[in-house]
Amino acid sequence: MKRVAAIDCGTNSIRLLVADADPATGELKDLDRRMQIVRLGQGVDRTGRLAPEALERTFAACREYAAVIKGLGAEQVRFVATSASRDAENRDDFVRGVVDILGVEPEVITGDQEAEFSFNGATKELTDRADLERPFLVVDIGGGSTEFVLGDASVRAARSVDVGCVRMTERHLVHEGEISDPPSPGQIAAIKADVAAALDRAEETVPLREAATLVGLAGSVTTVAAIALGLNQYDSEAIHHSRIPLAKVREITDRLVSSTHAERAAIPVMHPGRVDVIAAGALVLLSIMERVGAGEVVVSEHDILDGIAWSLAG
Repeated sequence: MKRVAAIDCGTNSIRLLVADADPATGELKDLDRRMQIVRLGQGVDRTGRLAPEALERTFAACREYAAVIKGLGAEQVRFVATSASRDAENRDDFVRGVVDILGVEPEVITGDQEAEFSFNGATKELTDRADLERPFLVVDIGGGSTEFVLGDASVRAARSVDVGCVRMTERHLVHEGEISDPPSPGQIAAIKADVAAALDRAEETVPLREAATLVGLAGSVTTVAAIALGLNQYDSEAIHHSRIPLAKVREITDRLVSSTHAERAAIPVMHPGRVDVIAAGALVLLSIMERVGAGEVVVSEHDILDGIAWSLAG
């Protein structure tokens, strides 16, 4: 067993996994898994820079995570930073802050690397499942980007496109500094058009329609799944490997895009940090399912974090 710590810092959230990894058995035993929504990518699509208040929220979470890592005695730490910090002009400020707090330099990875970590994390437990056909298409809907990875036991093709729940919300649902409540038909159509164009780009590299099983990752997908399952509180065990039909995803998406902020916030499993971006996230998921021709999405709570942890275990 090797005790490792993985941190995934995305556009919307920063997450930590401390786990004992056993390469011989393929077992990853969670010791601590947590998430904070820090909205690091706030305004990046518009300004090209990380906002000072977004950096401070992220550094505060890093200080909390540093204490957890030290307390559990992780032997190795890997910090992976994704879309927002790839795009920002002032990403050096972000790097310096993380090094000061955690003692490790964040790796601002490419979209293709991000996709490979996501695929390995999501599919390690699925490869022996007789009820799931291959190839798998793993789709990681983040805040700023979405990763598509097609593969069997390993990656065959991968592509990252700049479509995510935060980016789509900021680009299409904000008017004069306020988020539309609820979105107008024109705003919804604009998101769908943006996502359709991104799917066209993804299909240049990844044959999306060859997928036999669609595996969905990250907060937009798990939130839609939690609503579909009728959960009164978030239950990762119930959500993990749940199978949500296309018709249910369409029903929930229609509900979210026609609801107000207060109505979305009142949904029992809704994280406060997702209230304003979940409508766009659900639209991205629905558009992908319709393009792929998927009758359902298999939801995984294991994703890039698990892939990062496994990269330390070898």
